[in-house]
Amino acid sequence: MRFRPCIDIHNGKVKQIVGGSLTDEKCESKALSHSFIYGSTPDMSAAGNGSMSEAKENFVSEKGGEYYASLYKEDGLKGGHIILLNPAGTKEYELDMEQAEKALKEYPGGLQIGGGITDKNAAAFLEAGASHVIVTSYVFQDGFIHYDNLKRISAETGKDKLVLDVSCRKRGEDYFIVTDRWQKFTREKLSFSLLKDLAEYCDEFLIHGVDVEGKSAGIDRELIELLSEWQDSCITYAGGVSSFEDLESIRKSGKGNIDVTIGSALSLFGGPLNYREVVEWFRQHP
Repeated sequence: MRFRPCIDIHNGKVKQIVGGSLTDEKCESKALSHSFIYGSTPDMSAAGNGSMSEAKENFVSEKGGEYYASLYKEDGLKGGHIILLNPAGTKEYELDMEQAEKALKEYPGGLQIGGGITDKNAAAFLEAGASHVIVTSYVFQDGFIHYDNLKRISAETGKDKLVLDVSCRKRGEDYFIVTDRWQKFTREKLSFSLLKDLAEYCDEFLIHGVDVEGKSAGIDRELIELLSEWQDSCITYAGGVSSFEDLESIRKSGKGNIDVTIGSALSLFGGPLNYREVVEWFRQHP
């Protein structure tokens, strides 16, 4: 069990938001070009006027992505994730990218990155220093898995550098994968058999319990019990961790196989859990 730290970026700022609170609103601003990913001005013809993304915020940092990356590097925390929360092709996404670049430059090989990634730009992120790219919406479209896209991006990155984000929300008695910054339900139910199929193409899974994400009100124990049966590859769980009791519960229920992200509850992001104490706890509970 490892601590996987995070750098969530929204509108060019490192933030912690309430899961599922992101909404997109149409705006008139055009996307800026960004040579790092696009090389030229992106084609906005299919995206209309673009959109702004709003969210309920728990914390907005005064520090940039490089500050957090430097801290994680100093403490030897590998495999954390950078998430770009604005829609790709918008001005705000470009601002997110500026922060992400700084973080990747500060800690090359130490961080994963997700948000707006396809087979066309995945290699650029890896070349910029990401250890893995994290993908959701490119693979899960129109409510289903697009295996052609999955095979395409896995071939581009290599299985060993691809993470699938299968973050989910509960509907009825089951958990379903959600996409587009957790706004849209797919028809894909999270299950052992689904993970087994997807694991042929990726190295790890990132799973936010979206119903509890950002609320610092406790973990999704039912989801963790479901995930605990999976042992074939790494899973990182995020959502609701608010105490050392939560961490101990994940360690026991997850049988040591589930890595953990802590967001809003961490002192780095204005929460009650002291960052240094958390790092030490994980060192004592490998």
